[in-house]
This record gives sequence, structure tokens and C-alpha cells, in this order.
Amino acid sequence: MRTNYPGPLVGIMTSRKADGSIAGNGPLFIALQKKLISHKGISFVFIPEDAGIHHITGYTFLPEQNHWIKEKFRYPDIVYNRIPFRKSEQNEQCQQFFSILKEKNIPYFNPCFIDKFELYEVFKKHPSLKTFLPETIPIRGKMDLFIFQKKHKSIYLKPSQSSKGKGIFRLKLTSATGLQLDGIHQHELFKSFDHFWDKHGVALLAKNYLAQEEIKSAKYKGNRFDFRILAHGADSGYTVTGVGIRQSQTQDITTHIPAGGRLLPYENLQTKEHDRFIEAIVPEIGTALSDRFGYFGEFSIDAGVSMTGQYYIYEVNSKPMRFDEEEIEEKKIEQLCRIFLQLSNYKN
Repeated sequence: MRTNYPGPLVGIMTSRKADGSIAGNGPLFIALQKKLISHKGISFVFIPEDAGIHHITGYTFLPEQNHWIKEKFRYPDIVYNRIPFRKSEQNEQCQQFFSILKEKNIPYFNPCFIDKFELYEVFKKHPSLKTFLPETIPIRGKMDLFIFQKKHKSIYLKPSQSSKGKGIFRLKLTSATGLQLDGIHQHELFKSFDHFWDKHGVALLAKNYLAQEEIKSAKYKGNRFDFRILAHGADSGYTVTGVGIRQSQTQDITTHIPAGGRLLPYENLQTKEHDRFIEAIVPEIGTALSDRFGYFGEFSIDAGVSMTGQYYIYEVNSKPMRFDEEEIEEKKIEQLCRIFLQLSNYKN
């Protein structure tokens, strides 16, 4: 078992897939290992179930041999939570492992996935962030949704615990009583709200859906666009790591790339107003998240601007997916390694 390293020992926590293999973003883990080695550190990937009393069995990548090896490691100097499944993170073994880290005073970051409505409630109490929120309610019954629909005419239906635009729908009034439901690959018409609720009400309640007012987004060359913002912790708060633009194409329900959206350079639409908005919200969001849930070393933001120039925060993701912009990904690796060194008290 290895015990001594000149630099930090970083544990990257993930979970198993249904087939028993280790889940996670392999290219990210390899890039972090290479960068850490340049700082005289090392990382290993593990699952909480493989943590013993004094050591953890995990996998470390050997760049020179270009392969992974299994080893026993002492408890790391810092843990980076990259568990990709909510269910895995909420299981008893994972929660016990978090307790062990606290007992051993081992710092860790990205403490949990964030429920969309819990996030909305946190931001709603924040003096500056609350002005950027589309009105949102949890769907707890037929009448709640009926009143909300009547008020806003066009609304989004979103699962409270999902990402990448999965399970999202738009519901809008087409006449005095008629409704149209649009998904990424779905289109339905209903004579009345009662007809809609009879078909979809049970599923909306079972999957803890939220209703959110639709914002009429600003457009670029005929299609709506959103900001994708990556942020990381810094010595004095939180800073912007990178900004990308995602634009809808074949459908305008969502701008996510897996749903047919496309990537645009931020420079194509960059303005001083956009910059000011992004630079203002990042430190406020980072502080609000960490005060409520525990330290978030990184997060991404889905935000947008309306046709009238009003800015909105749509979602915040606690475990950002890969950005398609290579320069943002490279900067992410640098920022994460800086956090590892900072929180584990290793001087470069």
C-alpha cells in the first residue's frame, strides 16, 4: 500500500454502474491525474463501498503505461465527489463515508446533487439572486397546476431531479381551453386541462415535477440561446472559468446538445451587459450553495436573457458535465488542481 507522496493524494469518488463496472468521466479522471503528477501529486478513483477503516482500494492511472492499476491507498488528503447517480449518493454506505471524512477532518467538495425546487427556494431568499428567477412551483395537485397554467399561459414541466434536459415539456394554451404539450420528441393536443391531467397527472406527481413559467428568450439568427457558465471556487469566493452558448435548432424546448442544440462561441454574442450579469451571479450562487449544502468547488449555470433584456437563472448543476469547448475543459482541469492543492494545504 502506498502511503507517502510529495504532493497531495486526491481521492475521486464515484460509483458502480448496473453492470458492475466503475462509472464516471474517464477522460476527466485521466486529465486530472496527468496534471496532478505535474504538481507532484497523485489521484485514485474509488467507490465508497471499497473504503476500509484505514485504507481505500481504488484505481490509479499510469500515464507512461497508459493503463489503470488497482491498489490500496491511505485515506486521501482531499476527496472530489463525482458520483454520477443520485440514488448511489443517497445510499447508506455513501452517507457513512461522508461521516468518516468529517471525523477524519478530510475536506471534500461537491457534497450533493441539488433538487431543483430546493435550489429555487434557496435563491428566492437571496436578495440579489431572487430577481433572476422564473416563477416556479412544485406540482402537488391538479388545482395548483391549473391556476399556474392559467396565470402564465405557457409553462415548462421539469422533473425536480434530472439534468441535460431529460423529461422536460412545454405546456401552453392554444385557445380558451385547449392545450398543447411539446417534448423533445413529443407533440400532443388536449381539448381541456382535465383531459391533459387525466393522461399525465399521475406521472407528474410520481416523478416530483415542477412547473416553471416560460421565458420568451432572446434569439440569435432566428433561434433561442442560453448561457452555459462554468464556475470554480477561488481564494476569495468564486470565479468564472468559462462561458459557452447553447442554441436550439430542431426544437425550441431546450438548448441542450444531446437534444439537438448546437454550440456557439460566447464571443459571438458577448456584451458588457452579459459579462456584468455573469460576473455578478457566480460569486453569489457559489456562496449561497455552500452556505446551504456544504462547499461546492465547482458548478455550472444555465442562464438566459429574455427578448426584453431581463436576465434569468434557469438551473445550477452541482456536478458539471463535460463542456464541448476544449479551452474551457483545459481551464477546468487547472482550476480543480488548484483547489486540490489549496484545500489539502500543499504548496506548489
